[in-house]
Amino acid sequence: MAERRGSRQIYPTSDAAQRPLGRSAGPDYDLMNLGPVRAAVEPPDPSWRKLTRAEEAVIVHRGTERPFSGEYEHNVREGTYACKRCGAALYRSRDKFDARCGWPSFDQEVPGAVQRVPDPDGERTEIRCARCAAHLGHVFEGEGFTARNVRHCVNSISLTFTPAEAQP
Repeated sequence: MAERRGSRQIYPTSDAAQRPLGRSAGPDYDLMNLGPVRAAVEPPDPSWRKLTRAEEAVIVHRGTERPFSGEYEHNVREGTYACKRCGAALYRSRDKFDARCGWPSFDQEVPGAVQRVPDPDGERTEIRCARCAAHLGHVFEGEGFTARNVRHCVNSISLTFTPAEAQP
């Protein structure tokens, strides 16, 4: 159960799947409001990249970065976006568009690269890396932004970008 302090709600760690994301709860909590600050953990697969605490809050604990704060929201260079944890190619720049939602948006993933999982709230669909299950964000359908009528709303912190000129 949430405890109210002023205009903010403080959530115990066990309520992780039910609390809103992106709100700071105070000095004893991380910026993503995902419970007490904890050290980054070693990756379970040695080929995976070790994550910072901020990356882990989103990628492992299924948090979200603040809107309009991500590195790739306005990136218009040609290239490939990959999973920050395992390096799997996820999206191509030609499928990126500006939805003005505060996060990078794509209307198509690399075939077989992204897994869709119903959110516990029953209202949204989470998207994860199909190789390592890293949390990427959410997918929305029927909004009419593009002809494909799909918007993958992705946390920049979950991605790396390789410019086309640097690819083999």
